[in-house]
Amino acid sequence: MSAYPFQDPSLPVSDRINDLLSRLTLEEKVNQLLHENKAIPRLDVPEYNWWNEACHGIGRNGRATVFPQGIAMGATFNRDLIRQVASVISDEAQAKHHAALRAGRRGQYQGLTFWTPNINIFRDPRWGRGMETFGEDPYLMGELGVAVVEGLQGQDERFLKAAACAKHYAVHSGPEQDRHKFDARPTRKDLRETYLPAFKKLVDAGVETVMGAYNRVDGEPACGSKQLLVDILRDEWKFQGHVVSDCWALLDFHVDHQVTKTAAESAALALKNGCDLNCGCTYNDLLTAVSEGLVSEADVDVSVRRLLSTKFRLGLLDPTGTTPWADTPIDIVDSAEHRDLARRTAIESMVLLKNKDNLLPLRDDPDGLLVCGPLAGGVGALLGNYYGVSGRLVTYTEGVNARVAEGVRIEYRHGCPLQGAKAPGVNYTFGAADRSEVVIAVLGTDHTLEGEEGDAVASASGGDRDFIELPASQIEFLKELRTHAKHLVVVLTGGGALAVPEVQELADAVIQVWYSGCEGGTALANVLFGDAAPSGKLPVTVPYATADLPPFEDYAMQGRTYRFATKEPLYPFGFGLSYGELSYGPLETTTELDGSIIATTTLTNRGYQAVSETVQCYIQPPTSWADAPVATLVDFQKLHLPAGQTAPVVFTLRPEALYQVDAQGKHVPVVGDYGLVIGSASPGPRAIALGAPAPATTTVTIA
Repeated sequence: MSAYPFQDPSLPVSDRINDLLSRLTLEEKVNQLLHENKAIPRLDVPEYNWWNEACHGIGRNGRATVFPQGIAMGATFNRDLIRQVASVISDEAQAKHHAALRAGRRGQYQGLTFWTPNINIFRDPRWGRGMETFGEDPYLMGELGVAVVEGLQGQDERFLKAAACAKHYAVHSGPEQDRHKFDARPTRKDLRETYLPAFKKLVDAGVETVMGAYNRVDGEPACGSKQLLVDILRDEWKFQGHVVSDCWALLDFHVDHQVTKTAAESAALALKNGCDLNCGCTYNDLLTAVSEGLVSEADVDVSVRRLLSTKFRLGLLDPTGTTPWADTPIDIVDSAEHRDLARRTAIESMVLLKNKDNLLPLRDDPDGLLVCGPLAGGVGALLGNYYGVSGRLVTYTEGVNARVAEGVRIEYRHGCPLQGAKAPGVNYTFGAADRSEVVIAVLGTDHTLEGEEGDAVASASGGDRDFIELPASQIEFLKELRTHAKHLVVVLTGGGALAVPEVQELADAVIQVWYSGCEGGTALANVLFGDAAPSGKLPVTVPYATADLPPFEDYAMQGRTYRFATKEPLYPFGFGLSYGELSYGPLETTTELDGSIIATTTLTNRGYQAVSETVQCYIQPPTSWADAPVATLVDFQKLHLPAGQTAPVVFTLRPEALYQVDAQGKHVPVVGDYGLVIGSASPGPRAIALGAPAPATTTVTIA
């Protein structure tokens, strides 16, 4: 028998919220608005810590399956796969949460409220946290973000399996070291065309939480912005969940942004404009704010109701063991099945950028093989940031070593420093290259050079990269290595675009592997030796040089990403080669009565190996439209195609898929001729020059 109505799971959630709220003191209500909720013994309400991370697996809470980093998941272009990954993460979350409860622990990183996914647009490759995102495209970001929400939150009619969070709302993507004080002022067009669509899509999908950003937007702190939190999120989009601040962001209101003078004023501003949960301690000053008349207890109640709703929907205030997942066994965590999913995800994320004379896939019995480079043997090239602890992290050297045939001589050399000057003195790597038929060099960046402020300990710019080229030590090493290597494969690690024209010129084969998780080495070996064909596509544009980029601090989209840049890229968005020989047939269109366009073509694999190919559909709006994008991704699908087979490709485009955004930020129909492109990369000659098949194209006239 329940002592109080709020403890009765059979009652409607609204009744339970009303009952519990009526029993709380003002001090207890205020504490509910902080990320560390104290226990309320008199009501038998347990403590709870809202702070938890699951960017690519359960983070910072011991053993977990470490999946490939977010940018790698973006490169899969696979909604179903990412939904499956997120579902497995929520399985591990339930297992670990209930194991912690049984041990009497309810601390940080042990709850069921996860502050993921990061759906900020990766607008500039210098941003260190871009690795957490799915890339530079709003449509791709929204589609994969929804997959994460669906996988994490589950499909139960009564309970949330876990609570997902769309972050960081909004217009937030560096510079990392200025994030506590800068003011992003996007045009209305850029705001609605680039920075907000993914957030809108996740809200429509029922995401439980939205996290505000550190920075200001149009002069208002994002975590206390009437424009963002009230006018758009609540009034326009009808968001029903709760809003959380980024951690200690409310402190920035009076310390860095200086839009308020005291902590009480900051707390009042955030609460009145819809920030429900404070990650930090500023909301302790709501007691002062209430006493000074800056906010009322009724204002506090609004946010407490939203947070209690999340707690009840997660079963956090029900008797332990009553939710559908309470008995999830702990031995599923980092299990063989989950690791296999991590391996398959890593395989689908790896992007083949060059394959001269079809060097790949390799024979498993070369006459000597050298694996070298500063990132070949360490776990830093697997993890990225916001990671868990796996029972085994398979490095790239270990993966290759396990795959080659017995009797093959395989050597490993570190090769060169990760960054800095050229290594002095004698280097035994080059002698090993001389006696090897194949050299695999693993170059790039790791999580010491890029990431979040405070995590990337070797970054001189708070986690960002001042330059997107390889460090000079690696370039000099590569040039010398080329003179010794008979066949040279370069494997690139890292969380974003690497401007590597030297690599493209010198290597026989180039493959981008990102931060590929606990099974990264096994996945790489599977791809290199042909156990699986590469199917990853670049979720970012790769420029030739840092000098090709607009100023980092400028949030205008002109000159950025494949949609607005006019300079030819080194590698275009959506690009990635295959082991198959692909070709597209003619493109035909029909128009339905409702204005929808049915676009139909074929894809043929004339190669000798089955492949999975991401077919991408782009529109090219009339050039007469002011500030028109060069092209816009409107849909994609991943097809499995056996050798020698042809498959139909069909896209259905709703009329609004062709709408453009005007200077006021409104989506409007525009008459004129639209290019329609279906292919294996974003439109442009560079992809074809690099070996992508010619796309299927046509023109659609909108009258």
